[in-house]
Amino acid sequence: MAEKRDSMARLERSIRRRMDARMAAQRVVRSLPAIAQIVVAAVAAYAIATYGLGHDLPVVAVTVTIAALGLARDARPRRVAEVVVGISVGITVAALLVVLLGQGVWQIAVILGVTLVIARALSPSAAFAIAAGVQSMLVAVLPAPEGGVFARVLDGLVGAVVALVVTALIPRLDVLRSRGESRALFSVLDQSLTGLADALRRGDEPAADLALARSRRTQPLIDEWTQTLDSARAVAAYSPWLRRGRARLAAEAAQLTAADLSTRHVRSIARRVDILVRDGVERPGLAGLLDEAAVIVRALGRSVDDPSERDRARILGLAMAGELAPELVPGAVTVPDQVIVVLLRSLVFDVLVTVGLTPEQARQALPPI
Repeated sequence: MAEKRDSMARLERSIRRRMDARMAAQRVVRSLPAIAQIVVAAVAAYAIATYGLGHDLPVVAVTVTIAALGLARDARPRRVAEVVVGISVGITVAALLVVLLGQGVWQIAVILGVTLVIARALSPSAAFAIAAGVQSMLVAVLPAPEGGVFARVLDGLVGAVVALVVTALIPRLDVLRSRGESRALFSVLDQSLTGLADALRRGDEPAADLALARSRRTQPLIDEWTQTLDSARAVAAYSPWLRRGRARLAAEAAQLTAADLSTRHVRSIARRVDILVRDGVERPGLAGLLDEAAVIVRALGRSVDDPSERDRARILGLAMAGELAPELVPGAVTVPDQVIVVLLRSLVFDVLVTVGLTPEQARQALPPI
């Protein structure tokens, strides 16, 4: 028994190490576009400050560039600009105070305190204040360059301009690859709906619990997809290289809205089904409707890559809409059963509007109840 436990423990450690290595590799691969952008920007800022302005140690120019861009996928120009402003505030305040107070231990305390107070007054963002504080310390601690302490301000300006220009001219390709979030979300929705169908078909409470748990995993995916798409659209709005991608991003934004609505409906249905199947009764009629809904959602998820899937979702949605009356569903005789049908009507209605029908047309497709 002890040998078996030791063997299982070794196996678990081996699996964990492989998973950690795989996650580390994935993390590096996902960060490569950001790393490339930061390296190019930092080298450009250093070259401009060194060879263009004649500064010997343009540390501030390089650090401003790196801090402004960062490794986060949120590469929106507005976010970069906010960081740049915070950094510039820190450098300017520190330069003024160094001229007035000089450099030393107590001066560092005063400079950092004043910088953080001003930064917090200017912005509610904690990152804004920290960026200002870090850069102010570089100005306060490093020896003044030959051109005087205000040369650091010029270096900071160089880094800021380079960061903003690089954001537009060398956009991170990863911000345009939000399809991964889309596929992940629609995959979870598909699994949730098919799991709910199986639970209704067999009166299986554990299957319903699993489907409900899956549906609850959708909100983080929605949030991540929203952030990635917002970043991509913000960069594409003013980057000359990304104009061709604007139409696709607009279509994806519409798909995200539809996915968000579908997600809310699926979570509501999952909660109801989880309660409904506790009686152990098999409900093949409702299960069939959930299977149809899964096929429609699957088609909706593929519609950005394949426009024909949008037409397929519309045809399937219209066909399913005609079945969504409690008296048309075999076995839907109790009020809880009929509530599931009503919730499916809302899901199908929103899908039909998403794929091109007007709200009035979508309502007319649904039978009266």
